[in-house]
Amino acid sequence: MIRRFPLFYILSTQLAVVLFLSLNGYCQTTYTISGRVTDAQTGVPIPFAGVAIKGKSAGVTTNFEGFYALKTTQMGDSLMVSSMNYRTRIKAIRKDSINQVIDFQLLSSEIKLQEVKIYAGENPAYNILRKVIKNKPAHNPNRLTAYEYESYNKIEVDVDNLSERFKKRRSIRKITEAVDKFEKIAGEDGRPVIPIYLSESLSNYYFREDPRKKKEQILKTKISGIAVTDGSLISQLIGSSFQQYNFYQNWLSIVEKDFHSPIADGWKNTYEYYLIDTTLVGGYWCYQIDYEPKREQDLAFNGSIWIDTLTHALVQVDASVGKRANINFIERIKIQQEYEQIGDSTWMPVKSRVLIDVAELTDSTAGMLVKFYTSNRNVTVNRPRPPKFYDYPLELSEDYRDYPEGYWDKARHEPLTTGEQTAYRLIDSVKHVPVVRTYMEVLNMAVNGYKRIPKLNIDAGPFLYLYSNNIIEGHRIRLGGKTNPDFSRKWVLSGHAAYGTLDQKWKYNVSVDYIFSRKPWTIGGISHSYDLERIGLSSEAIGNNVLFGAMTRWGAYRRGYFEGVSSAYLKRELFRGFTQTVGIRHRSFEPMYAFAYRTAPGMGDRSPTKSNYQNSELFFETRWGKDEVFIYNDNERLTLGTQRWPLVIFRYQLGMKNLMNSDFNYHRLSLNVKQNFRIGILGRSYYNLTLGYIPSTLPYPMLYTPLGNESFFYVDNAFNLMNYFEFVSDRYVQLRYEHNFEGLLFNRIPAIKRLKWRFLANAKVLYGSVRPANLNLLATTDALGRPVLGFSTLAKAPYVEVGYAIDNIFKVLRVDAVHRITYRQNPGITPFAVKFSFWFNI
Repeated sequence: MIRRFPLFYILSTQLAVVLFLSLNGYCQTTYTISGRVTDAQTGVPIPFAGVAIKGKSAGVTTNFEGFYALKTTQMGDSLMVSSMNYRTRIKAIRKDSINQVIDFQLLSSEIKLQEVKIYAGENPAYNILRKVIKNKPAHNPNRLTAYEYESYNKIEVDVDNLSERFKKRRSIRKITEAVDKFEKIAGEDGRPVIPIYLSESLSNYYFREDPRKKKEQILKTKISGIAVTDGSLISQLIGSSFQQYNFYQNWLSIVEKDFHSPIADGWKNTYEYYLIDTTLVGGYWCYQIDYEPKREQDLAFNGSIWIDTLTHALVQVDASVGKRANINFIERIKIQQEYEQIGDSTWMPVKSRVLIDVAELTDSTAGMLVKFYTSNRNVTVNRPRPPKFYDYPLELSEDYRDYPEGYWDKARHEPLTTGEQTAYRLIDSVKHVPVVRTYMEVLNMAVNGYKRIPKLNIDAGPFLYLYSNNIIEGHRIRLGGKTNPDFSRKWVLSGHAAYGTLDQKWKYNVSVDYIFSRKPWTIGGISHSYDLERIGLSSEAIGNNVLFGAMTRWGAYRRGYFEGVSSAYLKRELFRGFTQTVGIRHRSFEPMYAFAYRTAPGMGDRSPTKSNYQNSELFFETRWGKDEVFIYNDNERLTLGTQRWPLVIFRYQLGMKNLMNSDFNYHRLSLNVKQNFRIGILGRSYYNLTLGYIPSTLPYPMLYTPLGNESFFYVDNAFNLMNYFEFVSDRYVQLRYEHNFEGLLFNRIPAIKRLKWRFLANAKVLYGSVRPANLNLLATTDALGRPVLGFSTLAKAPYVEVGYAIDNIFKVLRVDAVHRITYRQNPGITPFAVKFSFWFNI
């Protein structure tokens, strides 16, 4: 028999049970606490931070955007947040609210790991790290046959650390007045920052392993900045190609420095590790291992890594570099990454955030924050495209600035934060302040050497050549300029005019270039010039060292000559990394010193002589850089160098007698190979090897004269203890080698390591000779009866100079001690010298 109870009895029984359980702690209220954790100084979110109720076991970690949501029945008095390299913060909890929002702003801290206990036996983190290293090849995305994805990149630059002294400047007051209503605060305890640049880009990124090739197609860009236009150069630099941080590689390049990965081969030599906990991250149980460099001055990180307990792959990375590291002008670098498993075993970073905190140079200046954010999605793997598809590693769409209203609201992987929306409005307000435009124009002149004249669409300069003084020209005044893209994106006109008050001669240069195509890069042009030059110090020999070139226009102008040059050329990139140049050139030589050569050297002293000559030539240059990357700056193509392979340049000049009154038939050949590469923890090396051969009989001004340096400054591409025009060769081998130990040595000396000095060693060697036929060509006197100045040649021994340098003295000074090893008996030479050079080093 089934007994039936009345409904009220059933309900009353259930109510009694519930009451009983509640009174005995079995039914508790669930509280929800949520919020966001951000950096108090920069406003950027802090992912992977631990959030817990003080004194209780309940806790969570923030996601990549810094948000957290904690649901618990273990209510306490306060909520505590902690994160590596930040000060722990505690806030009170309201017990009368079931749902509440508590945001945190954390202050950065240089405090090292505390309360770490080391017990007998091996560090328990080591066994985990060995498995991580063993499985790196399986997890590294570069192991895939190919992959591609859509990438969204965002960059923001802010001015911060606005001291009261800095704010009181008249020019700065005008800016702060314009931004007062937009003042952006990083957090309730944060400092005000003024955004000056914000950019967004959407691109497709492609990778192929065999042969290893990379490509990025930048589809759209949006750029807003003070005194910055949405030019093609910037649009190429804000893509995914320059925001690649792969911790599976041994070294990561950041601000042109190499940092050792915490999971690099040889990890034990650089880092200390501490196994903290096992925690659930994004559905994966992970080991949390904190790490810090053994030496604070090393280029290494401190932070935390989260490692999947099953596959031993990276799931999250939090890596920071403090101001004690051997880098300049930077208070802090912070990199955060979140990974997702792609395919069977590969883990790929899908979100990355980088913060670079640039310190103020003096108390009266401001600092700067540079923030990068990258999000990757729609990943496709193991579908390689044809190798030719990757021929151009960086492509900017023709319509990269054209997009409909509301495009970015849909294209962004995440919406803009309130601060970023404010940044766009603030930048538009500040960039119209007149003093800002003036400051930016002055800065642009200092960096580029040119002053833009908008009404004429030309850039005037370079200003380093504006004035000089020497014994031939006296006071030399030079004015020059070139057209910019506002004038034409096809035609490039440039030139200069100079006048000497002593020789009372006009010198000039006029050139016209035409860009036939940007892809493939095809450009041609013609030029004509007439100017004063020096033997061994031609513009071709000096290269891109504008400062050294300007200095050679001063003082005693030994072996000066007037040279007229007319030329035409065509350059084309035939396929990726392979560029061919062909052209024709005519030169005239008019010496301003005692010079003559024999026109019939077989007659000896009875031979007729000449002082002037003309030569015409066809020239060919082949340039090959297997993985060389180029970017386009307005109407110029700039190289970013090669990544793993040397750059090879072969030149051939064919002189043709009687062509345009030329006096000689000749051949000139040269081969140049250069490369820089990492040698593990020992630092970075650079070499430049040149081989040359001139199998023809020519006057010595047409032979090879190595670049000497008689100044007090150290010049990288010169022999720094060789005098101007000390040697001449018609066959030669030249090697320049330099190794930068970075902080490897000085970082280990207690009294010196805080100075952040860097040690370098270098050597320069030259083998060469001159054939007897070219020696016999030199006459004894010129047409005026003056003794002809001769030249010296190398004997069997090579010219050698070696040096060592301390770089980064006061962050801008490099001091080189250079020893001349051979040919120390030559007159007027300096066997040892200390030379200086200045530049801003990171």
